[in-house]
Amino acid sequence: MKIGLNATCLNDRPSGAKQRFVGIYGELIKRLPDAEFVVYEPVDCRVAAWFEGALNVTARPTPLPGEGRLRRFAGGLGYWRKALPQDQFELFECFNQPLIKSPTGRTLLTIHDIRRLYADWGTLERSIYRFALERDLKSADHVLTVSESMKQEIHNFFPRVPISVVYNGLNAEVFLAITERDLHAFRSKYALPEGFVMAVGHLERRKNYLRLVDAIALLRDRGIWLNLVIVGNDSGERKAIQDRIDSAKLSNNVRFLSGLSDLEVRCAYKLCSLFVFPSSYEGFGIPILEAMAAGCPMVLSDIPVFREITQSKGVYFPPDDVDAMASAIETVLSSSSQRANLIGYGKERVRAFSFKSLAAQLESVYRTLVH
Repeated sequence: MKIGLNATCLNDRPSGAKQRFVGIYGELIKRLPDAEFVVYEPVDCRVAAWFEGALNVTARPTPLPGEGRLRRFAGGLGYWRKALPQDQFELFECFNQPLIKSPTGRTLLTIHDIRRLYADWGTLERSIYRFALERDLKSADHVLTVSESMKQEIHNFFPRVPISVVYNGLNAEVFLAITERDLHAFRSKYALPEGFVMAVGHLERRKNYLRLVDAIALLRDRGIWLNLVIVGNDSGERKAIQDRIDSAKLSNNVRFLSGLSDLEVRCAYKLCSLFVFPSSYEGFGIPILEAMAAGCPMVLSDIPVFREITQSKGVYFPPDDVDAMASAIETVLSSSSQRANLIGYGKERVRAFSFKSLAAQLESVYRTLVH
């Protein structure tokens, strides 16, 4: 089997897409030693090097940029017409849009979410994205997505699209390798308090950090003083969040940590008292798996995919209800038995998201499409 992977949208920065690609496809490459994998790389990232030592992986450097959807699309107009016919793939998988259709074999499109169809985006941008998405879905032979909730969401707009689900995953064992020395070094480096609540995710509107800050302020007004650490890089919302922090007089209680290494992020999970995931929209939610693997209790916004990942066995709040968010945080922090139950459940549940088992599911999708 000859398989092409259009990884030109990936780069070296930490992301859910990169974690999925390295974890699941790394295991898939091992599972299919007789298959030939051709990885198309962006000009600014050696993606195939993530699978160093795999004899069945060939790198195809391209002139296409990893950053900038429009530049990548424009640059690819001529490139793909020449490149793809030469390889004669049985299966070609795209991880970004617009879809690149292979002239041979079957074309598979992976979709993580469709958030640009919703009101947070402008009317013109939503219309353009819907047109482009519909085109891509009709062109693809099959669609892969990351949750049953996401599958249902796509079907709400485009009911007849053939879709398979393969969850995002996690190597939970990396959390077992964290030492007390690691934790001490991390706490000292960032001067972190003994107890803090933590949120993880880039600073963008759908992460709902403004309401999280409001919930911390509400708890303060109830006499419950908490420290909040937000781990993530700015995606346009940092100033608005900082303004809300300042207006709530919480500057001494809320910290941003950006540009952390993978080890430092894991240490943050291990040290925090509670993980809060207040997002109003997600296609999946990898931080939930990370919190489970770290043995961290959590409270989550009540959106379908979060209930799916946690089998409705967590503590939830409506994402637009600040009072409910504050109460959920207070409830879990004040109950040692509830925290123990959440930690115990998480350690069991995270086993379902191992990269090896997910790669086996992906292999099944591949074989169904090719044969």
